[in-house]
Amino acid sequence: MEVKGATLLYTLAGLMITFAGFSSLLLILRQAAGARVSLLDRYLAKTVITYIFVLAAAALLPALLALYDIQEKWIWRASGVLFALPMLSLQVTYPLRRRRVVGDGPPPAIIAVFVVLGSVVTLAMLGYILAGLQYSAAAYITALTIDFFTVIFGFVVALDVIMLQPTDVWEPPPHSHDC
Repeated sequence: MEVKGATLLYTLAGLMITFAGFSSLLLILRQAAGARVSLLDRYLAKTVITYIFVLAAAALLPALLALYDIQEKWIWRASGVLFALPMLSLQVTYPLRRRRVVGDGPPPAIIAVFVVLGSVVTLAMLGYILAGLQYSAAAYITALTIDFFTVIFGFVVALDVIMLQPTDVWEPPPHSHDC
């Protein structure tokens, strides 16, 4: 049994994993160009990968539950809860986690889009689905898509910040020719 929107969910999962690889590659290229890896670089890479894997798992979850012949309304309810709880936890705690690791909080644009908008969308989706309203699949997939784009937005803003950091080019120590 295919769930509503299965093709879109599979496409989103593929795009999400591709984005995770692409974003990590951009950070690696910066290092290959001679820049030292900063705490912010490492934190950004870990954050993007964590969020993307939660989102990708959420994109695949309805199809996985459908394999067990669960009624569609319960597929969306279970998927909504299993997606919203970890996602909301990540979204709401992001400023604190970043401050602990990097030493300063995120820029206001990140708080507005990545934290507030993302959290509101995730919470609204959860409420809509648990209320048993008619378009649960659409609400779930819409929230998943918007949360994905908030991660992309967060990455682009953070990339601007990272690119403004000094590169502190690393040079290997001179080799001694004494044998």
